[in-house]
Formats: sequence, structure tokens, C-alpha cells
Amino acid sequence: MATVVDQAKSQMDKTIESTKENFSDIRTGRANPSLLNGIMVDYYGAPTPIKSLASVSVPEPRSLAVTPFDSSQASAVEKAIRDSDLGVNPNRDGKVIRVTLPELTEDRRKDYVKIAKTKAEDGKVALRNIRRKAKESIEASVKDGDLGEDEGERLQKDLDALTKRMSGEIDQLLESKQQEILEV
Repeated sequence: MATVVDQAKSQMDKTIESTKENFSDIRTGRANPSLLNGIMVDYYGAPTPIKSLASVSVPEPRSLAVTPFDSSQASAVEKAIRDSDLGVNPNRDGKVIRVTLPELTEDRRKDYVKIAKTKAEDGKVALRNIRRKAKESIEASVKDGDLGEDEGERLQKDLDALTKRMSGEIDQLLESKQQEILEV
């Protein structure tokens, strides 16, 4: 029955990775190619992720250079970036689209910290849901007689320790992301 705890650990690891990905979408003071990950471009009528249509590089700390693989799609890529919620105005320089990220104001930084806290809390809620399902499974096994009560209690303690450790990891991720956002 230790597999229930192992399955919970596997699911919790995926939750941690998902939370990391969610954090990478939050803008900080520095340019990061992952800022464009959520942007979809209308590529011949099909919404396509920008990273599938162009290479993204960071020539300077506060700018991105987006080079479409198909130069005929440069205007579509530029429009998708302009219409996104990043609040940037891309400039086309031949085949390269330059995106200069404006300096973050103190209020905007605080808004990003709130967004990060919300995403961290979403991750913790997912962890608690995984814990609850695993705990129900353990309790059902004890009730059915598949496990002894002592074994069930030990598994629940292991599960609680695992949940606490994973929750601490999310707290550490949030702390580092907050420092990154507030860094001027």
C-alpha cells in the first residue's frame, strides 16, 4: 500500500513543476524568453504557440529579439505580441521583432507579487487535494481489511510529512520569485 504514498509523491512532484511553470510566466525586471510562452499566433487559421514559429533571444537585460522562422508571418507574430497582456509595443526591424520591456513600477511589482502568491496558493490547494484523495484511499484500505490500523496510521504520517515538505518547496519557490520580482 506504500504505492499510494508513492503515487501521491509523483502527483505532488508534477504539481511543483506546474507551479514553477506558472511562476515563469510572471514578469520580473529582466527579460526572459518564457514571457512569450503563453502567446498564441494565428498561423494560417490555427492558433500556434509563438515558440513554434520563432526563435526568441535576449540581446539585452530588458529586451527580447523574436525572429520568425517564416518571415511572411512576422506581422502576425508582431500583432500577437502587441495584443497580449504583456503591455509591450514590439518594433519590427527587418526580419527581427524587438520587444523592449518597460521598467516595472512599484505598484506593478506589487501586483505581480500578488499574482505569484495566488499561483502558489493554487499549487498548495492541488497538494492538499492529492493528500485528501490518498488519505481516503488509505482509510478505505484499512476499513476493507487490506491494511492493519497501525500500517494505515504510518502511511498517513508519511503522507502528512510528504505534504508538508512539498508545501515548503512551494513556499521556497514563492519566496525566490518575490525577491526576483521586487529586485530593482
